Amino acid sequence: MESGTMPITFADTNTEYEVKRVGGNAKTKQHLEDLGFHTGSMITVVNKSGEDMILKVKDARIALSREMAGKIMV
Repeated sequence: MESGTMPITFADTNTEYEVKRVGGNAKTKQHLEDLGFHTGSMITVVNKSGEDMILKVKDARIALSREMAGKIMV
């Protein structure tokens, strides 16, 4: 993990964060980037419950598993 970064799974709700890096294998990275999670984009954790998270990117709310969301570094 880069200094000063953390997985979005550790982020506070209702706070905007800048994506620093998207990890995972090539297919996972491409999928997350297609959803709008790319370096420099601003995202907000809307809700964390159980094994899922709802993230806001641009004007969309997207539900991801914590495992998938853990690939997004802010």
